[in-house]
Amino acid sequence: MSNEAVQLEVRGEVALVRLDDGKANALSHVVLDGLAAAFDQAEKEQAKAWVLAGRPGRFSAGFDLSVMRDGPRAAGELVLKGADLAIRLYAAPVPVVLAVTGHALAMGAILLLSADERIGSEGAFKLGLNEVAIGMTLPDFGIEFARDRLSKRHLGRAVANAEIYDPPGAVDAGFLDRVVPPESCLDEALATAQTLAGSLNGRAHAGTKRALRAEVLDRLRQSVVDDRARLAGS
Repeated sequence: MSNEAVQLEVRGEVALVRLDDGKANALSHVVLDGLAAAFDQAEKEQAKAWVLAGRPGRFSAGFDLSVMRDGPRAAGELVLKGADLAIRLYAAPVPVVLAVTGHALAMGAILLLSADERIGSEGAFKLGLNEVAIGMTLPDFGIEFARDRLSKRHLGRAVANAEIYDPPGAVDAGFLDRVVPPESCLDEALATAQTLAGSLNGRAHAGTKRALRAEVLDRLRQSVVDDRARLAGS
């Protein structure tokens, strides 16, 4: 399946979801709906691992700012849809690998914190949670992801101080697992996903990950419930 920005290709046991809007890979309602549909199809295809890849030079710049500037309700609805995607990836019963092909900021960086393996591209790329620098309070679900996945040495700097990292720094902070030449990023992500799909017992992986992440998932889901209730009452 595909739409203008999201394409799904099943390669053996691996589902490859590509995000490419030809620009900054901003996360709009249309893009998030496309990603949700792609992962729905990946589940129907019974893929044993998922890969989410950006376009060359861009993984994702985060939420579509035209929506975020359209008032609190419009922004809140988009943020909740982004939270649903990140939680889905974090809770996925199969390994989730990201090909981080370039810049990853704001919600784009939160997606990095939701995946099992993050393969980044070498280059002059910016990765991090820049919300505070642009006048936004990081949503509770973003803070929960940061607490779980980022190095404690970097947590305050990355979240409250909006520090932006280059790819090697992002590895040290916990946004990425390793960095490879840009021409190898997608191939490395696919190879990693294929290795995980072939080497792990699917039922054991799903059960172990569910137990490992249960407490964080409870907090993530409750934060979304609370945010939806606040939005409904606004």
